[in-house]
Amino acid sequence: MAVEPDSAGVRFPPPFVYLGALLLGLAAERFVTLRSFGIDWRLLVATGALLFVAGAAMMLAAAGLFRRLGTNVPPSQPTTLIATTGPYRWTRNPMYLGMALIYAGLAIGFDGPIAFALLPLVLIAIQTQVIDREERYLEAKFGDDYRRYKAEVRRWL
Repeated sequence: MAVEPDSAGVRFPPPFVYLGALLLGLAAERFVTLRSFGIDWRLLVATGALLFVAGAAMMLAAAGLFRRLGTNVPPSQPTTLIATTGPYRWTRNPMYLGMALIYAGLAIGFDGPIAFALLPLVLIAIQTQVIDREERYLEAKFGDDYRRYKAEVRRWL
């Protein structure tokens, strides 16, 4: 992934972090004893589907807003403005939150407790390797405007 000089400097697509950990966790299910949440599969699928749909809706709403506003979605490209409407009124990171909900939905829906247990590690990686970089970049680029937004809106929820 090419990283633009005027960007947060994120060198890998964040969705790949979520996807890689999810696939690793689901694959690990085949090699360890703990292979199930021990809950009826219908409840798992329903819960997983609900989380998946909520996450996809949040992610698509945030990405759609970026496109309508004319700014870039990938963190390897320049940000042209601070989005403060739509899902950005409630969370500074609706795309990453949406990806986390999708991840949780898939892990639960596929009855993958190991994959689900890896989600906190994914969130730590996203926080330290992506969000922290983005926030430093946005503060440097937008100054007080971003600091005010940051003071008003929570990072995750």
